[in-house]
Formats: sequence, C-alpha cells, structure tokens
Amino acid sequence: MNFFEQIIFFLQANMNTPKTFGLFHIICFVLMIIIIALIIIFRNKFTPKTVKYILLFLGLTLIILEILKQLIFSFNYNPTLDTVTWDYQWYAFPFQFCSTPMYIFIIAGLCKPNLFRDCLYSYLATFSLIAGLGVMIYPGDVFTSTIFINIQTMIWHSSMVIIGVLLWSTNSVKIQHSTILKASSVFIIMVCLALLLNFAWKVFGGVETGETFNMFFISPYYKCHLPILSYIQLHTPYIVFLLSYILGFIALSYLVYLIRLLIYYLSKKINHNTK
Repeated sequence: MNFFEQIIFFLQANMNTPKTFGLFHIICFVLMIIIIALIIIFRNKFTPKTVKYILLFLGLTLIILEILKQLIFSFNYNPTLDTVTWDYQWYAFPFQFCSTPMYIFIIAGLCKPNLFRDCLYSYLATFSLIAGLGVMIYPGDVFTSTIFINIQTMIWHSSMVIIGVLLWSTNSVKIQHSTILKASSVFIIMVCLALLLNFAWKVFGGVETGETFNMFFISPYYKCHLPILSYIQLHTPYIVFLLSYILGFIALSYLVYLIRLLIYYLSKKINHNTK
C-alpha cells in the first residue's frame, strides 16, 4: 500500500458496533445537548455574519467527512494477497435526505439576505432539524463497526439539529406560517432531484448491475427501510407511498414550527409575568 492507501486503511479501524442508547450514543447525544444549551444561552452574541460563517465551516467540515467516508467505503485491502482494490459503493452516493445539509450549508452561507436564502434557512430549521433529531434519538442501523463512520454520522446528524436550533434561536428564521411553505418548496425540489437520479439509474442500466441506488429511499425499484413508510410501500401503489413520504415529512416539519411557536408564546408570557 502507498501512503494514501495506508491512511484510508487506518481510517477503517474497527470497534464494537455501538448500540442504540449505548454509551457511545449517549455521549454523542449529551455533547449535542450541551452545544445546543450554549447556543441558546449566548444566542444574542451571534450576528447574522457569525451564523453564515458557522454554516460555511460546518458545510466544509461535512464535505471533508463525506469524501473520507466515500473513500473508506470504496477501499478494500486483502491482507492475504497484500492487494488493494477500489469498488465504489453506489448505495452510499451522497444524496440522501440527510445528505442535503452538506450542500445547503454552503449555499446558504454564501447567499445574501433574500427570499432564496430564507427558503434555505427555513428548510434547515425544520426538515433538516427533524431528520437529524430523528437519527440522534434513534440511530437504528446507522452505526457500523468502523470507528470513523460512527463519529462521522454523529457529527453529521447532530450538526443538523444544532444548526436548526441556531437559526431559530437567533431569529434567522421568522416565526411565521410562510416559513413552512418556504421550507417545503426546498424539500419538494430535493425530492424531485432524488427521483430524477433514481429514474436515471434505471434508464442507464444501474438496476441490472445488482447494486442498490435508492436516493431518499423513494426509488420504485428498491425497498424502503424507513419505519411506517416501508409498510406503506409494501401494501399500497407507489404514488400513495410517495405522497405519504412527502406529506409525512411536511407534517413532521410543521410540528417543529408549532413547537417553536409554542416556545415563543410561553417565553413571551413568562417575560410579561416577571415584569
């Protein structure tokens, strides 16, 4: 192996696969909560420019982590033959629902204040937040026996929650019903892009290769493994499954907005009573 391959091999170091609600999971969750608490406490210290810099920093961090992840998944070393082979794993192509913040962090961080940036911020504060929180609460099968991948996935999904809280607590996202409409527009565009990739995979013969390519887990050619949605896909026509997916995530994201609205009114009432 050359020096580069030795680095990738080192990053493939193994550990016992962490368990949901195990020590590794709990430590990562507690660290996320501590960072969120600090953001809320010092929310008045964050200027709009600071928020943009944080988005850019985290976006670049996620890109670097994703590149390393792709290399790790593609690298294979046979110690018996002392040979190295590279085989790209298409199932890990970086355009899943939880992959989108990697791109949107950067784009939003480079945007000037306008409607487009408001839509991106709204998406990060609702859809991205709920997706990241879902994984942080119940990682399920995201944990593997590879140390780096486990660290990467916890940094990745916790950053989605942290940015969502940052945007809400700094009033970078307005507490208005239009926020969910802006967020939903970005989500639907992302779903359409995922569908195009899934259909292109079929058109160009990817399904026949035997590899899995299921962006957003909404491909009609592969099984969805997400709770509830997997059952819907199995027992209903594809269009019902797709609409359930879209409307389900919109409903969950709207719930995030309603919770933020409730917090706003409660804090307002508390402040009024203390005066």
